[in-house]
Amino acid sequence: MTSTSTPARVLLAGATGLVGQQALRQLLARADVAEVRALVRREMTPAELLGIEPEQLEGSGKLRICRVDFNRLEAHVHWFDVDWVFCALGTTIRQAGSQAAFRQVDFDYALQIAQLAKAEGARRFLLVSALGAKARSSVFYNRVKGELEEAIKAIGFEHVSVAQPSLLVGDRTEVRLGERIGLKFSFLVPARYKPVRVEQVAAGLIASGSLGKPGWYVLDNIILRSML
Repeated sequence: MTSTSTPARVLLAGATGLVGQQALRQLLARADVAEVRALVRREMTPAELLGIEPEQLEGSGKLRICRVDFNRLEAHVHWFDVDWVFCALGTTIRQAGSQAAFRQVDFDYALQIAQLAKAEGARRFLLVSALGAKARSSVFYNRVKGELEEAIKAIGFEHVSVAQPSLLVGDRTEVRLGERIGLKFSFLVPARYKPVRVEQVAAGLIASGSLGKPGWYVLDNIILRSML
């Protein structure tokens, strides 16, 4: 079991995404983290994955880049022998091409990662979900996120932290009109719906997970916006 005297090994899924990249940088900088195993689809250098030169970040030597076929995750079961899992996998229906492809990434891959890690002894699971996640939602996106939350809860991790952020603020390579509009008029909306920085989402999950208190913890948008 991870303790203050035993730095954790962390598996990070979604390291190339907005929240995932921030989580990677923050995890590597922590003294209580011994190693970060970043699951990626293609060969990448540390500089490509981090978005900066490794020497600019203390702790980058703890990074282990693990190229994986997400359709054959079980072929790399040894990578799942970790203490924590940080799951920031996510896409959009537009990027995925269909609802089925979206569900494969946001539900199937994430759930299999959780199952494999639990089987290998992982005790803590940190999940990036979404505001409005609900298994019985009439909105497809929210329903998938909610179904994943329920599936993760049923696995039986000792500790689970779930972040439910609103609109994410970060450096995107693509332009999303809806998000631009949301940012422009964010001063008009209640705190629960205001945009939140990706650094805050990563920090909130890591802070909650590092405490490791047994149970299920949901970090809503207001909590996340108070981080950093």
